[in-house]
Amino acid sequence: MPTQIHELGALQQYRLLQRRELGVLEAVDHYLERIERLNPSLGAFHTVTADAARERARMLDSSDDRTALLWGLAQADKDLVRRAGVRTTFGSRLFEQFVPSESDELALQLDAAGTVSLGKTATPEFGLTGYTESSVAPPARDPYDLALGAGGSSGGAAVAVAAGLLPFAPGSDGGGSIRIPAAACGLVGLKPSRGLVPAGSGQDSLAGLPVAGPIARTVVDAALLLDGMIARTGDRIRHTHTLRPPAYDDGLFLGAAVRGEGRFSIGVTTSTPWELVQEIRLDPAATDALAVARDTLASLGHGVEEFALEPAPDYGPAFRTIWQAGASTLPADETTEHLLEPLTRWLMHRGRALPTSELVAALATLSRFERSIVRQFDRFDAVLTPTLALTPRPVGWYDREDGERNFAQQVEYAPFTSYVNVAGLPAITLPVHRTEGGVPMGAQLIGRPGGEATLLALGAQLERRLRWGRIHPPQW
Repeated sequence: MPTQIHELGALQQYRLLQRRELGVLEAVDHYLERIERLNPSLGAFHTVTADAARERARMLDSSDDRTALLWGLAQADKDLVRRAGVRTTFGSRLFEQFVPSESDELALQLDAAGTVSLGKTATPEFGLTGYTESSVAPPARDPYDLALGAGGSSGGAAVAVAAGLLPFAPGSDGGGSIRIPAAACGLVGLKPSRGLVPAGSGQDSLAGLPVAGPIARTVVDAALLLDGMIARTGDRIRHTHTLRPPAYDDGLFLGAAVRGEGRFSIGVTTSTPWELVQEIRLDPAATDALAVARDTLASLGHGVEEFALEPAPDYGPAFRTIWQAGASTLPADETTEHLLEPLTRWLMHRGRALPTSELVAALATLSRFERSIVRQFDRFDAVLTPTLALTPRPVGWYDREDGERNFAQQVEYAPFTSYVNVAGLPAITLPVHRTEGGVPMGAQLIGRPGGEATLLALGAQLERRLRWGRIHPPQW
């Protein structure tokens, strides 16, 4: 029986809070103590807002209205999300002392869901990379091996959850930024369908890539946070755009995760559109993780079929163009760009030099690719891939000066994540395996448009069989 608050899952804590067997301030104080003690060696947080968290906890403890979906649960905002009155650096020296006067929609939605923010989790500069090392704070380190990086760009969030500094955490994912660090830190990370989470829909971003989603230790807790991130009126999601994923009409996603029911058709592939751009090598640990997931799903009665993606030679150059173009609007000029990291400066200048015709062509290419992937995946309920091609990379492994080399390294490490963003599909990474040294390795399930419930059901079945919730890093 767990004896400390952080040993309880988020849903377990929620039930205790509802019954007044656990106080919000009691839980917040427990996590703040762990953050103070453990964060210096982990680099999970950029900013800790202890006073504001305690004030909100006292307010919630004194309230009789406990109906909010995530009432009383602790979380922390990724340091790309503005919260009024709280330093928000975007992982950049350019905003090292920036304190916004207004909150972003996601922060407001999490407040409305009843959470208590403990601060800001670490992110790389403007969330541009799949690792979390910046000039404004120490790197986010993998709790299972502090010599390794936590992945990115939601690296701080993943470290905090894995090490028991938070019960769960919101992240954002524009090319793998939830799934990469979740896989590296032994967690469940869910990238929702484009448009599902109105406060982080992706539809107001270039190529519709980045969406908001949950990072948690268990499938049930990921589903719980996902439900809380979605604004609803009754059972109806308050969509902000006319384009949205197919509706899930069977209640909250938490129900699908708790039930964990169904038999499904699973496609399995290790092919990626990046293999036409550069050599992709699978570490044996990645192959082992895939095999564990595949064989377990087959033993559970699911249909499993291996297949290969159709060649997409234009994908890599088009995605690279969008990555560069996304940095073109950074608020830096010749007087302030020296504050940016070398890679960010390179990206910004490359993006600003792109001809409009090249950007338009890249967007059209990715739109065609999206339709192709949705068509190829349509005969399966879900598609299984490795999450990462390599084991978690050492801190300092990525080239910080040579943009071309850096981009190639990111593709080398995570060639299975970005194309899911381009296709707008949901995907979940699950911590199915450990290396001989105990470092986590994940497997990824990709769903149909609006197929989060199927992914959660499959994840719950794998979790019941593999029981990864009993494995924790040394800081636990």
